[in-house]
Amino acid sequence: MMISLANVQYARKNIEPFIHKTPLIHSNSLSMLSGAEVYLKLENLQKTGSFKVRGAFHKLTSVREGSVIAASMGNHAQAVAFAAQKLGKSAKIVMPTTAPLVKQEATQGYGGDVILFGEKFSDALDHALSHPGHVFIHAFDDDEIMAGQGTIGLEILDDLQDIDVLFVPVGGGGLIAGIATAVKSLSPKTKVIGIQTESAPSAFVSFNEKKITERIPLPTIADGIAIGKVGEKTSKVINACVDDMILVKEDSIAQAILLFLERKKLVVEGAGAVTLAALLENRERLRGKRAVLVLSGGNIDFTIVDRIIRKGLVKSGRVGMFEVMISDYPGSLCSVAGVLATQRANILDVAHDQFAGDIPVGKARVTFTVEIRGKKHLGEIITTLVQQGYEVREKA
Repeated sequence: MMISLANVQYARKNIEPFIHKTPLIHSNSLSMLSGAEVYLKLENLQKTGSFKVRGAFHKLTSVREGSVIAASMGNHAQAVAFAAQKLGKSAKIVMPTTAPLVKQEATQGYGGDVILFGEKFSDALDHALSHPGHVFIHAFDDDEIMAGQGTIGLEILDDLQDIDVLFVPVGGGGLIAGIATAVKSLSPKTKVIGIQTESAPSAFVSFNEKKITERIPLPTIADGIAIGKVGEKTSKVINACVDDMILVKEDSIAQAILLFLERKKLVVEGAGAVTLAALLENRERLRGKRAVLVLSGGNIDFTIVDRIIRKGLVKSGRVGMFEVMISDYPGSLCSVAGVLATQRANILDVAHDQFAGDIPVGKARVTFTVEIRGKKHLGEIITTLVQQGYEVREKA
């Protein structure tokens, strides 16, 4: 059997004392950018910084024993630790060694006993299941977890009607299974679409092949949805209630994180930003539609924020990178800089190399990072340098 609307409605009453009813806001800037009427469901402002506390509280209120154990990349870990602490239970949390340090520390801060094991979520999951004497709290493949996450759908429909499309991040499928159960019951015409990164496409592949298919995740800035295999229970709900699944590129996720910071002053982690990435990559099909994007979390690792922002700036045409081969004598670098000055390209960084094995004697390779006014501006800079006899190669 699958969860029902009644299960989600019961979960809402059950967890109401423990969670925030997060805002649903309209975004003028993102609406203008995409051509759609865009609303944002801000679960990044939820307690512990993600939607996961909804399912965690709903599940833990039904657990009579005092000790629980969970496996997680980070957000579920924090949620279970926080809920256990509030409900007077002890919690062991198994996390892969690759889990972001900020999420490991936060989990410990909420009172969780963190155990680091393996490099992948599946390694941590197997290790957690091997511990007797604890009630296992699954991150997604559990009816009460799904029902708790589905309360987001009820809140969205409380605040907004006539929704054309609802974008939901997908890892193991618990979030979209719960939301789709609620939304399809109350607003059947609303298209519920799951979003995954190309680096972790297991749910996308399973949805299209109509069978659960494992895909080992590649490194991704959307670490919160880097799950290798969708759940058995979640898969059934997804196949029954979800209208489509979309994959997005890593560069689009970086651009989305940057847009949230710049345009909305919102801190959104990669897993939560995939919905905006999908909007940006599918503007034409969404033009004129009323779209809701679920921002599932805001627990971003700030040690990689600089890299994410740089990728976003490059993707959006704000920063360009290129290599120039110059003669290795005094004044050559100054000449190139002069060309950049005439093109009004602000130099952010210069890397000079004359010793690499592929560089001819008497030459040097210089990598420039410059602030630009879009891809067209970068093209004009490179064209001008080539016309003046320089060998130039753009870097992605």
